[in-house]
Amino acid sequence: MEEYEFLELLGQVKMSEAGETFRSFLRGAARDMILRVMAAEVELLCGPAWHPDKSGDYSRAGSAPGSVLHEGRREAVKRPRVRKNKGSGASEEVVLSSYQAAREPGELHAMLLRSLVGGVSTRNQQSVHPKSPKTSKSSLSRLFTKEGKRLFDEFRVRDITRNDWLILMLDGVRLAEGLWAIVALGVACDGTKHMLDFEVGASENTQVCAALTSRLALRGFAPKPEHRLLCVFDGSKALKNAVKKQWSDAVLQRCLVHKERNLRQYLPRRDWGEVAGLMRRIRKAQGADAGREALENLRTFVATRNAQALASIDEAGEDLIALHLLEVPNTLHVSLLSTNLIENSIRNIRGRIGRVTRWRPETDQPQRWLSMALTEIEKGFRRIGGYRDLLALAEALKKEKKKEAPKPGRVAASPAHVDSQPSCGV
Repeated sequence: MEEYEFLELLGQVKMSEAGETFRSFLRGAARDMILRVMAAEVELLCGPAWHPDKSGDYSRAGSAPGSVLHEGRREAVKRPRVRKNKGSGASEEVVLSSYQAAREPGELHAMLLRSLVGGVSTRNQQSVHPKSPKTSKSSLSRLFTKEGKRLFDEFRVRDITRNDWLILMLDGVRLAEGLWAIVALGVACDGTKHMLDFEVGASENTQVCAALTSRLALRGFAPKPEHRLLCVFDGSKALKNAVKKQWSDAVLQRCLVHKERNLRQYLPRRDWGEVAGLMRRIRKAQGADAGREALENLRTFVATRNAQALASIDEAGEDLIALHLLEVPNTLHVSLLSTNLIENSIRNIRGRIGRVTRWRPETDQPQRWLSMALTEIEKGFRRIGGYRDLLALAEALKKEKKKEAPKPGRVAASPAHVDSQPSCGV
């Protein structure tokens, strides 16, 4: 169908049918293009149809029914046949490279895998792609197993070594009863976010968390030697102990959102608004003094309401204002006073694995699903809010230089005699 004929046809159909008519035209145009490419390959091998190369090694052999893939659909075509002369009257059929490429299922597989990761179950693939081959439940399961294993292997061995890591966020996601995954997210000095790794276990326990942090260090995740690491977490003791074991000088910032939820469990509903306001004061406070004052105001209010809520605040202590104590701009508070960065990623994980109704921890099924979900989620990452002030955070995380011990044979001057004695007395 020529283009002008197609336009005339569009003017005669209803608006509801125009979309399908247009798609049909595109499918026909793609099929014609494939046929022209195959014809061009035949001409290269055998010479022009009106002047064939009789002395060549290839000759035309008619045509045969065939099919090609286009937009996940199997389109019927008549494929040209070519035979290669082997001498002594013998010959063999040659598979055209263009025909083989047109039948390549790579794009189809990618489309089906994107649907799976997007939440379409294997049972419903046929309804989403009704004319696509290989959409049976068993074939899709085999495809996902193979592709998932490849992605898991790539995810675990990819290089995460760089010299500007500043922030580590850790959180757990419950997959099923007795099956958890601890996920790690890193933020570099340029504000970019990266999914680092995960560990699957029976719960959010110390062993699982320690296995994750140990593997992160082995794979190259670490701040510069002269810098400390800022770790933002939800208050889990297992996560805290694992980080402290791996990076003993790490700065630990507790998530204020989780702490506010904990306080609400102890306080009556009429006090929730006041607590929310006091938490906002902490988030907006600039610097160590203002942070301590805002935290003390929260503590004073809670002390008159509930002893358990007070104990919850005291248990966290200055971990609630660790970022304030670094004296960094409060533009970073939105991103770094809570675990929302990784919580949003986990919410997206649930959207992609929510249709999994049967987890099989005796296999690598959880690892395959998580690798695919995290890889897809990472593609949509943007820089964190306030990333231009991360240089100030990097400066604040520098380790204090250790004072040199006095050299043998010399006595250090005491502060009381600094003015009256030489700086390096005998």
